[in-house]
Amino acid sequence: MKLLASNCVFPTPDIHKTAEHYVEKLGFRRMDYLGVKEKHICLYRDGVEFILTQADSQRVFPNRELYGYGEDAYVITQSQQELHDEFEEKGVKIIQRLHKTDYHNLEFSIEDIDGRWICFGIKQA
Repeated sequence: MKLLASNCVFPTPDIHKTAEHYVEKLGFRRMDYLGVKEKHICLYRDGVEFILTQADSQRVFPNRELYGYGEDAYVITQSQQELHDEFEEKGVKIIQRLHKTDYHNLEFSIEDIDGRWICFGIKQA
């Protein structure tokens, strides 16, 4: 048996508004599956996929609020500086600027339109 990939599933109060944010600000491609029993929107960028579902609540409860710390997704990337600059130019809210962590990752974090924190990073040798 072999694990192949992992995708984040993000419930959101306004599935269309969140999808547009990911397309316009974060450069994702959108594919709607709204005519199915469990409506959702898939967002793709390179090898990453996020899945949006319609939430029953009017707000998102990020990990840091529920558990006291932590991002809601971690995306392994290359060329962090270029990605950081791209997001900054598009007006994405940067929570933590590009830095090397005490666990030897080069990373930065953003906040999406729903308040989720998404970290982009990679282990440094």
